[in-house]
Amino acid sequence: MKYRTFPRTDLAVSELGFGTWTVSTGWWGDVTDADAIALMRRALDEHGVTLFDTADTYGNGRSERQMAEAFRGRRSEVVYATKVGYDIYDEVAQRERRGQSELPMRTDAAYIRMAVDRCLERLETDYLDILQIHNVKMEHVRDAELWGTLRALQREGKVRVWGAAFGPAIGWLYEAVELCARESDVGLIQMIWNVLEQHPGTAMIEAARAHAPGCAFTVRVPHASGMLEGHYTEETVFGPTDHRRHRPRSWLINGLQKIRTLDFLTTDRTLGQAALSWLLAEPLVLSVLPNIYDRSQLEEFAAAIDRPPLSEAQMAKVAALAADNFGVTEPPMAYKGTMEPPAPVPA
Repeated sequence: MKYRTFPRTDLAVSELGFGTWTVSTGWWGDVTDADAIALMRRALDEHGVTLFDTADTYGNGRSERQMAEAFRGRRSEVVYATKVGYDIYDEVAQRERRGQSELPMRTDAAYIRMAVDRCLERLETDYLDILQIHNVKMEHVRDAELWGTLRALQREGKVRVWGAAFGPAIGWLYEAVELCARESDVGLIQMIWNVLEQHPGTAMIEAARAHAPGCAFTVRVPHASGMLEGHYTEETVFGPTDHRRHRPRSWLINGLQKIRTLDFLTTDRTLGQAALSWLLAEPLVLSVLPNIYDRSQLEEFAAAIDRPPLSEAQMAKVAALAADNFGVTEPPMAYKGTMEPPAPVPA
């Protein structure tokens, strides 16, 4: 395993991180607590994975409790990243929630402090290495009090690095751009970025480089919801609770056409490994967070870190293919978030 350090800090994280959404929500198939805990321990003990990324809304605290059990007595060996912002304590909203719809958000100072304290309790720790506001919208970007609350938590020693996670779907370009410009000391942005979905992630990195010199990135969905793992076929069927079941069939068919243009990346590694190597070619990306749901995937993705970097020729060929949408004609991407420059805020 290799490690990268947050700018202006001594906090280092493994280049391969472990996103716990997969093992705690049921949206990627059901995983028992015992299996999730064993997989996390194996990630640390056998592969040197130190970054474990979660959120209070993942199983309504389930993943945080899993992590506490997995690493009890070993807090100094791991890096805990969690997210708050969804009101998981609103019982009415929880009862009325349907499928994967978003819960109401609360980001006032009192709520953020309460939510952080509850995270600390579930994780059985007195500090968070990384705190992110979960799926930030433009109204949150423009809420100076919110970011002031995170700075205060950092000064108090409850948080080492603070930032924002953008989602839940791909997009949110100008939310990230404006955050970097407004809060130039932001330490982390978590975004969706991968070989097949390069926009707007590339532009987010450019914004951070221009406006937020201490900002680094973690990347979720690095395999384009499994497409870049290389295991799908035209006959692939997703389970009834799997979030991919809700995607149109054209997503599967077009995605398969795209990844067939990437065979040149797989002469000495798997497609899943190549997808991670492509992301880690960017120095501002500190860690990638693939969906790990079994031991074989953990071993495959951890081995990617030991592979040589992709060559300049391979990187250039990927860029050329992406510019032509990998040879596939399809409707434009339906992004969420603010993808055009927003109107200026009145003085």
